[in-house]
Amino acid sequence: MKIVLIGYMGSGKSTIGKQLAKLLNVQFKDLDQEIEQIEKQPIKEIFVNKGEIYFRKKEIDVLKTILNENKNIILATGGGTPCFGNTMEYLNSDTEIKTIYLKATISTLVSRLYNERKTRPLISHLESKEELKNFISKHLFERSYFYNLASIKVNTENLPEEISEEIKRNVLI
Repeated sequence: MKIVLIGYMGSGKSTIGKQLAKLLNVQFKDLDQEIEQIEKQPIKEIFVNKGEIYFRKKEIDVLKTILNENKNIILATGGGTPCFGNTMEYLNSDTEIKTIYLKATISTLVSRLYNERKTRPLISHLESKEELKNFISKHLFERSYFYNLASIKVNTENLPEEISEEIKRNVLI
């Protein structure tokens, strides 16, 4: 079973992914962490040093490699992963892969991201909750088309354990 978690930053992809991997007794990987290990530098530096186009090409290459090399895995993607190239088409064309959109409300995302915005390059320049809310709203509007191509959509307003159980029920049907 291959489960690929997609969704906006702060939606719980890593937290729920780890919980779900434990529940299903399979390996968990975080795509951004895998890229950082391969490139031996943080994502922020890859963007600065090599540019977004390089990063997006590397991202899809690493995604495909991970999915090809692992029969049972939970993979958390970056928030932008599904929105570039033909990533969602690729993921949804493989019957072994279940794509799951972890959907959070804008207010939940603001609440989760505001205090950690300095560690997230995309939002580190935003000073107020209102600026963050406007940024997330615009971004979600742009990305929601791709996120909604996922085969399963799960609301992430509950506890990670409850969300993991819901995913388990949906995937093992």
